[in-house]
Amino acid sequence: MSPFKKIVPVRQDHVNWSLSPIVAALRDLRASDREGRETPCKLPSRRALVRVMEGFGAVLFPNRLGHCELTHEGVDFFVGHTLDLTLSALLRQIRLEFTFANPDAAALEPDADHAAPLVATLAKALPKIRALLDSDIRAAYAGDPAARSIDEVLICYPGVVAILHHRIAHELYRLGAPLIARMIAEIAHSQTGVDIHPGATIDESFFIDHGTGVVIGETAIIGKRVRIYQAVTLGAKRFETDAEGALVKGGARHPVVEDDVVIYAGATILGRVTIGAGSSIGGNVWLTRSVPPGSMISQAQVRSEQFHDGGGI
Repeated sequence: MSPFKKIVPVRQDHVNWSLSPIVAALRDLRASDREGRETPCKLPSRRALVRVMEGFGAVLFPNRLGHCELTHEGVDFFVGHTLDLTLSALLRQIRLEFTFANPDAAALEPDADHAAPLVATLAKALPKIRALLDSDIRAAYAGDPAARSIDEVLICYPGVVAILHHRIAHELYRLGAPLIARMIAEIAHSQTGVDIHPGATIDESFFIDHGTGVVIGETAIIGKRVRIYQAVTLGAKRFETDAEGALVKGGARHPVVEDDVVIYAGATILGRVTIGAGSSIGGNVWLTRSVPPGSMISQAQVRSEQFHDGGGI
């Protein structure tokens, strides 16, 4: 046997893909897509916003979503330092949104920075957001017999991840950064399967159990102590169009869910209807009308009849 190891050449797949015409065709399509629009600007970064939301999680819950080894004396320093970095990163993304929405603004108002006051206002709202999240986490713990601790709820439950993102996104949406807000909502959607439009208004002690497949539309209003389960949809019944057939944007088109309502798995509620306080909506119900407070709505009973010797046919 030869003492020299046989050298096997590595296969090199150098294929001529003839890329030039493909690149040219894509360039032409980009050029035609830009016709009639402003010069394209750089969009906010989804990756940067993922890091921003990780920063906000660490600021709001430093010992559970930040560093578990923080000392009592070091928590405030960690929160302050992390918040400064997070707000600065968010500021850069919001400036990109504003430039994208109005490319001429920077040239017309070089000294105006509308993004900085917006971010400062969001920062001041963080104690309110933390209080709302505390109520959401307590509601999840109280509403699920499988929950063993508040900490478990915070770090494990997808519904809590979704509502944490929503509380931040809703504030940004309300303050005038709808694109950033929508991107944050979609980050949560991809992580949890819960799709909450940042325009939806959700009061305290909100609990989404299991979470996957939940959809909550832009103009939905949800009261206090509401609990919903997986695959629930709070959607629009129909979409109005203008004289040219284009969808009319805006307008209240999603449900209002009052306090202390429970909506079970698979229920679909459509249109600007009101679910009265204290109501219970059963699983897989299809509902397009308002119901008064204290209602118990379930599926229609399945009718079963037996026929003998062709009777009744």
